[in-house]
Amino acid sequence: MIAFLIHNMAPIMFLALVVFLLLGYPVAFSLAFVGLSFAVIGIWLGLFETSFLQLLPERVWQIMSNETLLAIPFFTFMGLILERSGMAEELLDTAGKMFGPVRGGVAYAVILVGALLAATTGVVAASVIAMGLISLPIMLRYGYDRRLSSGVIAASGTLAQIIPPSLVLIIMADQLGRSVGDMYKGAIIPGLVLTGLYMLYVLGTTLLRPDCAPALPAEVRSFGQGAEYPKVMRAVILPLALVILIMLALFAPQMALDTLHALSIRLGNLASANLTTSTSIMFGIIGAALLVYLSYIAALMWLPAAVSRVAGIAVAAFAVALLHGLLDHLMVAWTTVMAPAERGWMSVFDLLLWLASGWHFYLAIAALLGAAASLWQAPAAPVGRAVNKIISDLLPPLILIFLVLGTIFQGIATPTEGGAMGAVGALVLALIKRRLSFDLTRQALDQTAKLAAFVIFILIGARVFSLTFYGVDGHKWVEDLLLDLPGGQIGFLIFVNLLVFVLAFFLDFFELAFIVVPLLGPVAEKLGIDLIWFGVLLGINMQTSFMHPPFGFALFYLRSVAPRGDYIDKVTGRMMAPVTTGQIYWGALPFVIIQLIMVGLAIAFPEMIMHYKGTTTVDPSSIEIIVPDSGGDNLAPPDLSTAPPSFD
Repeated sequence: MIAFLIHNMAPIMFLALVVFLLLGYPVAFSLAFVGLSFAVIGIWLGLFETSFLQLLPERVWQIMSNETLLAIPFFTFMGLILERSGMAEELLDTAGKMFGPVRGGVAYAVILVGALLAATTGVVAASVIAMGLISLPIMLRYGYDRRLSSGVIAASGTLAQIIPPSLVLIIMADQLGRSVGDMYKGAIIPGLVLTGLYMLYVLGTTLLRPDCAPALPAEVRSFGQGAEYPKVMRAVILPLALVILIMLALFAPQMALDTLHALSIRLGNLASANLTTSTSIMFGIIGAALLVYLSYIAALMWLPAAVSRVAGIAVAAFAVALLHGLLDHLMVAWTTVMAPAERGWMSVFDLLLWLASGWHFYLAIAALLGAAASLWQAPAAPVGRAVNKIISDLLPPLILIFLVLGTIFQGIATPTEGGAMGAVGALVLALIKRRLSFDLTRQALDQTAKLAAFVIFILIGARVFSLTFYGVDGHKWVEDLLLDLPGGQIGFLIFVNLLVFVLAFFLDFFELAFIVVPLLGPVAEKLGIDLIWFGVLLGINMQTSFMHPPFGFALFYLRSVAPRGDYIDKVTGRMMAPVTTGQIYWGALPFVIIQLIMVGLAIAFPEMIMHYKGTTTVDPSSIEIIVPDSGGDNLAPPDLSTAPPSFD
């Protein structure tokens, strides 16, 4: 028996932890108890050195002095303030009206608002509860399928797990010993692709079953008397494009500058002359976009019809001029995608990639044409006010995104400093909306303190567990178990993601991040797997821990706000049926499958994540080394009177 314990101490220790967790004991205390208990057993068996326990105070101090973890309470506080300040309600109302005439329009609005809230709050509970309270009654009122409604709300809320500033990405970066900023950069494209897959699922569902998500009635999507829906939508194209241009300036300043350069050579030269750094380009483009926006709104509201039509013709001319820049960009993309020896054949993927590479030019041309049409019709003040209302509802999350992600990506602030600015920004926005009160602040601080204490205690327990686990050579047991898997890196990634998916049925993302990730990270590094890629992959996978039964927290959050019994709708006065727990569970399953598909896409196309390195590939065949003619045997002797060349 003793020999069996000695040879299998690590797996027995891991199984004991699983048993304690399944019995329902608190995670932090289960980790610490199992760690200390097996330390005593290990000392008795001669497997564990007593001196290892002297490292515990140092490990606890490392946790308490870790500045990276300070970002967690900052982002949590920011999300809670925003959730209670009414920003989500205003966003959903505006987005619902914009997508109103489309089948499934409210579902699209929920997904987009979920992505925006994810980029500002990073808290799943805040997103799911806010959208469940606001959008679920609207969906039920106008005949949406209950499964689709529940699944869309729960899934869009979990986008806060993968779209920065995600709390799980902070913990993942800390556990893997990598930069939070790099983890954020690597997660942006997968987060946007996952958002697109959610919308694609809604589109497919509405095409196959049109009655499951009908369009909203005309009176519900109205922007007010005198502001007809078509005129408002045409007028809002340019401001929305300016918003996307600002986002490009935050995350890809050179792409935004290239678009402006193609629009006007003179403007581009001026920008290139005066805006020499990424930060100056970013602020310059933001200022220019705000000036264009204010001028456009003023033109919509006050320009006479004749002058407005002239302005419309001028804007249309700019759109035609931008076609030249688009063609130049596509030709450059063609030469980049296609190697010289492969010009005779192009795969469908390469063709789509080549065509999609000019998306920002397509957007700019469409925005200019929409602005030209709006100015040609010379809409009156109601249209301008409606456009201003739409953009003013979108600006608060964009301001927070700038404060948090823009400053981090441009190197202006660390993630912790970005979180602090985001928390201050949330307080300022709540103050501007006149919704900041002592009770709101106290509730947000109370919840923030609880979550921060929860994370810290789990981390302390995990450090106690890992100290003993490593002391009994548990890391070697894990390495021996995983290094010899068939398939190399891909086989390891597939096995690990399947393991995490199964464990997510019973553990939430905090437990997975603190228990499983520290064991898998060293093995991944030995296999040559980039740890940012590995961390983002696991982050996408851990989203499923919020979604699948029986312990999906997003489902619990939605269950807490969804109607449990028959109720009378406040608007229509009709008796409405409840939303059952089974409907919530069945509605979540398609989105769990979509998340797994996203994991597969991230494995198949690592460039989605690896772009964070910002490196450029060089074609070896294009390198030419020219050796000068030596002139035969008539070699001149070296000049020894000169100083030798420096190789510094």
